[in-house]
Amino acid sequence: MAPISLGDRIRQFSLKSLLVTEPSNTRLIWVWGILLVGILGIMGNLYKLQVQQGPVLQQKAREQQQFKARTYAPRRPIVDRNGQILAIDRPAYTLYAHPILFKERPEAIAQALSQPLNKPPAELLKQFRRRESGIQLAYDLSEEVARRIGGLHLDGLELTPYQQRLYPQNNLLAEVVGYINLDRQGQGGVEASYQTFLERSTQEAWVNRAGNGLILPDRLPENFLETDEQQLQLTLDSRLQRVARSALKQQLETYRAKRGTVMVMNANNGEILSLVTEPTFDSNVYYKSELELLKNWAVSDLYEPGSTFKPLNIAIALELGAIRPNSVFNDEGQIVVDGWPIQNHDFSTNGGRGALSITDILKYSSNVGMVHIMRQIPSETYYTWLEKLGLGTKSGIDLPGEAASQLKERSQFIYSPVESATSSFGQGFSLTPLQLLQMQAMLANGGFRVTPHVVKGLVDPQGQQHFSPPIPPPEPVFSPQTTQTVLGMMEKVVTDGTGQVAQIPHYRIGGKTGTAQKAHPQGGYYERARITSFVGIVPSDPFLSQNTPRYVVLAVIDEPQGEDAFGSTVAAPIVKSVMEALITLEHIPPSTSQ
Repeated sequence: MAPISLGDRIRQFSLKSLLVTEPSNTRLIWVWGILLVGILGIMGNLYKLQVQQGPVLQQKAREQQQFKARTYAPRRPIVDRNGQILAIDRPAYTLYAHPILFKERPEAIAQALSQPLNKPPAELLKQFRRRESGIQLAYDLSEEVARRIGGLHLDGLELTPYQQRLYPQNNLLAEVVGYINLDRQGQGGVEASYQTFLERSTQEAWVNRAGNGLILPDRLPENFLETDEQQLQLTLDSRLQRVARSALKQQLETYRAKRGTVMVMNANNGEILSLVTEPTFDSNVYYKSELELLKNWAVSDLYEPGSTFKPLNIAIALELGAIRPNSVFNDEGQIVVDGWPIQNHDFSTNGGRGALSITDILKYSSNVGMVHIMRQIPSETYYTWLEKLGLGTKSGIDLPGEAASQLKERSQFIYSPVESATSSFGQGFSLTPLQLLQMQAMLANGGFRVTPHVVKGLVDPQGQQHFSPPIPPPEPVFSPQTTQTVLGMMEKVVTDGTGQVAQIPHYRIGGKTGTAQKAHPQGGYYERARITSFVGIVPSDPFLSQNTPRYVVLAVIDEPQGEDAFGSTVAAPIVKSVMEALITLEHIPPSTSQ
């Protein structure tokens, strides 16, 4: 066979190349065609997504990645006059289970949760079987328990945080502090009346979150977590409140009484240092209490004060010049006014006492003597003065639910002699215990009507005042001479009269007992029910400096049981216990003369 020349080889290679090149170009064209179609498809889809559906998808993405939230701002704390925490917000958690997302056996998860939740595994398994998702396993979990559960790293569990209101003193000041509902709105006490000051002002802001729903802390708006440190400070003293509650509860149990209240007020400026009602409730679990206990009846309920109102009537008569401090009236023991019999509480045992001075009328709590005193004043003038004291209005305290006192219609009072007669010894009209406290303060502070209040204002931890509630200025009602005269008479009640149990060695104290029939809502009076009370003023030294405070302490006991249940036996011992604590806490010096 002849060898193939180089030229033949070149020609053969060229021919093969031509034969191969033709199908390769076709394949290349197909590839480029497919790529072109794909590119056109992608571009079309991008056009559809970015142009046609762009606004809709952008909105959906924003909803997934961002949400509008209010600036985090816990409710302001409430503290007493000494900075003791009475109410504060704390983080709490609700635990939900989603069994459909469990990666472990339900039995294993129940066993792991049993200890931190303090629940038997069997009970948790029973809850898991209720449904596939959204099962509430626990509510009100503390941060520590939530941290332990989170540390288990179990799929299918969800811890939802929220702010919980905590009241560390439980029921100690519940009637003043109040409580908040599930919507974090105040429903009683200063939680309600100072809602706008306790709920910090917040602003809405867009917050970013990751794909798993967690907030991205590095993308939070500036100042999102910043809050001021201001606290709502009360005028109340937790230490005095504790003493008052203990003394009140003891007497309520001893005399099987329905309820009672004790209050302490600085007569100079109207600051309430203690306000106790029993029975009461725990602000942390207010929903477990009877509805009746959630109101502050010392502020909301009316009663007829009885003999504790007599010093105020004497002050009216002295101020008008209708009597003099040394005036004398005959006490027959019982009289008839416009067909109505009126007698002294001790008429059956002591009969008529004869000629009595004004001091003796107060000391012996003579109803007949008081009728004679107030007869010296025209009924219309007397009615005007009762209005001047504040009857028919409210005290103006900064607590919700206050009731206005009630006084008969002017025409009825003026033209019915028995109305003036019964009013002279504190019956026939009604007021709240708080309003009686306010009126008694006039006798202690030189004759001024002051507005009782329980809030000092907003303060920071350094004691700087940022807000003070507007308090009306004191309003003159009696002259200082009149009030000092009456206060001296009230001292005799404690040293020689019905209030002797309230005596405290080395201190001058003014006081007045009260034992009144309990008015029936349908008219008239209950046959056996009574309300006992005692008001004490300390110190009652004459001519104290203007800056030296006097304190008024009032105890009112509703329906005490027993033949010996009087203001002197039931209420006066409570006031004495509270005054003894007050002397220590406020560093009241002994009287210079007695």
